[in-house]
Amino acid sequence: MPYALKFNTSHTFTVNSFTLFNQSTRKEIIMASNVRIGVNMEYVRREDKSFEWGIAHAAKIGFEYVEPMVHTGRQLLSEGDFFHSVSMSDDPFRIKNCCEENGIKVSALSGHSCLCKPDVAVDFIKQAVRFAAEIGAPVVNTDDGLKPKWTTKEEDFVLMRYSLREICNVAEPRGIMIGFEPHQLYSVDLDDFDRIVALPGSPAMGVNFDTGNSYLSGQDPYSWMERVKDKIIHLHAKDISLAQSEEERGKVTGTPVGCACGDGVIDWARVIEILKTIPRTIVMSVECGTIEQAEKSFKYLSKLV
Repeated sequence: MPYALKFNTSHTFTVNSFTLFNQSTRKEIIMASNVRIGVNMEYVRREDKSFEWGIAHAAKIGFEYVEPMVHTGRQLLSEGDFFHSVSMSDDPFRIKNCCEENGIKVSALSGHSCLCKPDVAVDFIKQAVRFAAEIGAPVVNTDDGLKPKWTTKEEDFVLMRYSLREICNVAEPRGIMIGFEPHQLYSVDLDDFDRIVALPGSPAMGVNFDTGNSYLSGQDPYSWMERVKDKIIHLHAKDISLAQSEEERGKVTGTPVGCACGDGVIDWARVIEILKTIPRTIVMSVECGTIEQAEKSFKYLSKLV
């Protein structure tokens, strides 16, 4: 299990000490910082490879943690080993055993769904929570998702409160945290973001801060991190290229993946400085779209933590 969770309202993690074993260099690297480096499995989104292939390659690069994506039912590409997402109809130990065999841990599950649509989000994220508990993943990440076209803002907040309360009812007794991420219409507004996190009134609610989405939405990611750092439990390390910044900043609410960390506009030394003031272990899960970007991100961030 990546963390031993001490479940309380301060979102405290008790983390066992460990040594990161870099399989590519056969050297032991001691991680003294509370900041760890992981990778979201979207880094192999264009490789047409299986989940198992992606895990093995992440370990080869040297990542300590991975953030798998899960889905319901069956779909052709994953069943044919051409895509990394794992069906929650599979045995959760498929993820657990594969990660253990490769000496890598699960920082969180990517379980994004539309909170304004309870008929879509509730069963999906509740299943992701149960799946995470079996794997030993301490966090399930989501955002507000797309809203129905016919609802008002106040109606959407009632719908999100219902969804999150139902989800937290399952998360709390299992010691699983819900990592809420800035990504869509409401969650990129600072006040609305705080309001959503508070909606269920649950100690299971935390923040999965996304550096790239917060920046692209037009906000200042560093002051936002300071604003919510008491609730940050996980971080999407997403950098934004200068070209994308010039074209999209202030016009979009986020992006699926970014460029290599260090190649874009995000000040990673400043991000890590903020994270180091948080009294718990935080995994920076790199969100990029290619293996080359993942390799560059790992090398760059490793020098800073």
